Amino acid sequence: MIHHQIRLAMRPDAPRDQVDEALEMLRRMGREIEAVTYWSVGRDVGGDFDYGALFALEDVEGYRAYMHAPLRRRVDEIGLPLVRRMVSHDLTDDEDPATGDLIRQIHAERFAGDPALVALIQGLGSYEGSSAPEPDRS
Repeated sequence: MIHHQIRLAMRPDAPRDQVDEALEMLRRMGREIEAVTYWSVGRDVGGDFDYGALFALEDVEGYRAYMHAPLRRRVDEIGLPLVRRMVSHDLTDDEDPATGDLIRQIHAERFAGDPALVALIQGLGSYEGSSAPEPDRS
């Protein structure tokens, strides 16, 4: 099982209706992406974040399907411009040491094929975690 979690601190000027739309889109991901086993979206408690989301995927192939789902990409377009700080990480109970490398590879492939997504990520004030793209050093 792989648990993909994000924590979001919203921009102070993010319009409430747009934040609500982005949160509802995250919930749609949980309901509509078949690879998601279970999910939770809500307020983040106990830190410098406003909201969080958790999506559980059965295995690496489910993780790949989740990461490349068109709905997920749409959520990036709607939600990322509202975020000032984001942390993304993954937890797995898979004992295979290659699982972490496969997760990183899925993210690298996703970013390599989508420069507009990389621009959205680079527009965040802070983004760290298992899915952070390598910084452009050119």
